[in-house]
Amino acid sequence: MSTAPTSPAAPSTGSRQKALTLVSLVVLIGLAYGGYTWYAGRQQESTDNAYVQGNVIQITPQIGGTVTAILADDTDFVKAGQPLVQLDPADAKVALQLAQANLAQAVRQVRGLYANNLTLEAQISLRDTDVAKAQTEVARASDDLARRQSLVGNGAVSKEELAHAQSQLVQAQNTLAAARAAVVTARDQLGSNQTLTDGTKLENHPNIQGAAARLREAYLAHHRATLPAPVDGYVAKRTVQLGQRVAAGTPLMSVIALNTLWVDANFKEVQLRNIRIGQPVTLTADLYGKRVEYKGTVAGLGAGTGAAFSLLPAQNATGNWIKVVQRVPVRVALDAKEIAANPLRVGLSMEATVDVTQQDGKALSDAPRTPSSVQTDVYAMLDGQATAEINRIITANSGQGRNGKAP
Repeated sequence: MSTAPTSPAAPSTGSRQKALTLVSLVVLIGLAYGGYTWYAGRQQESTDNAYVQGNVIQITPQIGGTVTAILADDTDFVKAGQPLVQLDPADAKVALQLAQANLAQAVRQVRGLYANNLTLEAQISLRDTDVAKAQTEVARASDDLARRQSLVGNGAVSKEELAHAQSQLVQAQNTLAAARAAVVTARDQLGSNQTLTDGTKLENHPNIQGAAARLREAYLAHHRATLPAPVDGYVAKRTVQLGQRVAAGTPLMSVIALNTLWVDANFKEVQLRNIRIGQPVTLTADLYGKRVEYKGTVAGLGAGTGAAFSLLPAQNATGNWIKVVQRVPVRVALDAKEIAANPLRVGLSMEATVDVTQQDGKALSDAPRTPSSVQTDVYAMLDGQATAEINRIITANSGQGRNGKAP
C-alpha cells in the first residue's frame, strides 16, 4: 500500500507572505514617517544653540565713598527703591548743610535788593521835595534882591544889606543845584539797583537760581550715598565688601529682573531664509526637560553675526581661509505668565523650534519696541525731593510768613 507524500511548501509559503507583509508595512511606515518628517521639517527651523537672556543691571555708585553697610546679598529679592549699599555720607552732609545756608543767605540778600528799590524810590521823592523847596527859596531870594535893588537909589537900603540879599540868592541857587544833583544821584542808584531785579521774581532771581542749583547738586550727592535698586529683581554677583573705598562707576553688584526675560536663539545663516518677526516658537529648557514647553514669538533678528561683534573678530583677508558657517541671534519673546509658573535663570540652555509656516511678517523690525519694561522712576523721585527742599528753604526765608507774600 502506498502513502501520499506531505508537501512542505505550504507552510513555507505562508511564512514568506507574512514576512513580506511585515516588511512592506515597515517600509510604508518608514516612508510615511520620512515623508512627514521631510514635510514638517520644511515648516520648522530648530536649534539647540539658544540661551536665556535678561536685563543684568549693574549697581554702580554715582559718587565715591567708603562702604558702611551692605543691605542685600546674592539671591535676595529686592523691590525698586530698596536700599542696597550705604556709603559714608559725612562729607556729603557737610556740603549739603553749607548749600542750604548759602541758599537761605541768597534769598535774604535778594529780598534786600527788592527792599532797596522801595527805599530809593522814597529817596527820590524826598529829593524832589528838596528841589521844590530850594526853588521856592531861590524865588524868594530873587524877589528880596529885586526890591532892595529898586531902593538903593534913594538910600532906603544900604549897600551892606544889598550884598547880603545877593549872597542869600547865591546860596539858594547853590542849594537848588545840590538838590537837583541829589535827585539825579538817587535816580541813578535806583536804576542801578533795578537792573538787579527787573523782569524777575524773588524765586526766579539769578542769585537764588544759582544757589538753588548748588543745593540740588549737594542734595543729590548726599542722598546718592544710598544706592537703591532700580527695578524689582534678584541680587547677583555681589563683589562689594564692607569698608571698601569705591569710586564712582565701580560695579558693586547686579540686579536681574527675572520677570522680563527673553531667549537669544542663534540660528545658522542658512536657516534665516524663512524666519520672520511674529512667527511662533516652541522652547524647552534643559532645566525642566521636555515636560515643560514655553510658547514664544520671534521678536527680532540680529543686525550682525556673533563673529562680527566678538572681542577679536576674524581676519578673513589674511592667511589661509576656511569657511565657517555663521550664526545670527534671533530674539524670542517669552510669555510672562509661563515664566512666573516655571521660572528661568539668565544663561540657561534652551532648544528653540520656529514654525515658519507664516511668511507674511518682516525680516527686520522697522520701529523700536516700547521700553516700558526697563524704565525706572527711582532717580526721578530723588530729583523731586531736591526740588521740594529748595522750595522749602526759599519759602522759609522769603518773608511770606510775615506779610503773606514774597516780593
